[in-house]
Amino acid sequence: MSLVWGVNYSVIKYGTTVVPPLAYNGVRITLAAVTLAAIALLLGGPPPRSRDVVAILALGALGNGVYQVLFIEGVARTRAGEAALVVGASPALMALIGRFRRVERVNRRGWVGISLSIFGVALIVLGRATSGANTQGGSLAGDLLVLCGTVCWAVYTIFLIPYTKRVSGWWATALSVIGGSAVLLAVGGSAIASVTWSEIPRPAWAAILYSGLGALVFAYFLWYYGIRVLGPTRTAIYGNLQPLIALLAAWIALHEVPTAWQIVGAATIISGVLLTRVPATEAS
Repeated sequence: MSLVWGVNYSVIKYGTTVVPPLAYNGVRITLAAVTLAAIALLLGGPPPRSRDVVAILALGALGNGVYQVLFIEGVARTRAGEAALVVGASPALMALIGRFRRVERVNRRGWVGISLSIFGVALIVLGRATSGANTQGGSLAGDLLVLCGTVCWAVYTIFLIPYTKRVSGWWATALSVIGGSAVLLAVGGSAIASVTWSEIPRPAWAAILYSGLGALVFAYFLWYYGIRVLGPTRTAIYGNLQPLIALLAAWIALHEVPTAWQIVGAATIISGVLLTRVPATEAS
């Protein structure tokens, strides 16, 4: 799961240099939505009640629609590894939002972890701001777009929790991706129509398939399997490998040599996330 998601940053970075970002994202999300809907019909059991369907679609519009617009535009403007590090702070953001929503308890170590993760993102953004625009293929605007998208993803995840307790994982995932695809088709419809798809090279099609079926279908299956077999905490800890894998993949495939700001920021974020993942033993 972490390998698929970590490599996906470099895949998206390449794909959006060939296909306009909104067109790339619209096609891959729609492909994933159709596939997940078919899987939910086969394996998801009875469909959820209409009220839950509407709520999950609306949340999906935020978490898989608005988030994906910000994410894809951000990745297209910054380094793949840098984007992965910013997204890597999402567990801490989820813990923070969950605390205010009263769906998650945060102990003192958790608060330290949240602070470290946010500080790590600040280091990366500050490093980009002080290094000059577009240095080594990145940009402050791209980092900030990814950061805004990460906040949207964290809000979506926390608000989705009550529905995951009464709706099967496949239905929850399928409906949320369908909600996101509606936003992406509305925003990127003209971009999709402007592309001459018959002229798109095979490697770009392979990137779309990887980002759609690999990252949004196969990796989700591995995520749910991991939660069922290992439990959510251990699965999430494995998920913390994503930023490191993304940095390594971007270094190998895109020749993005990690900067000092990235290395320090990565260590700070990962340390914070690990502290955040420690089970709460005392109320804050």
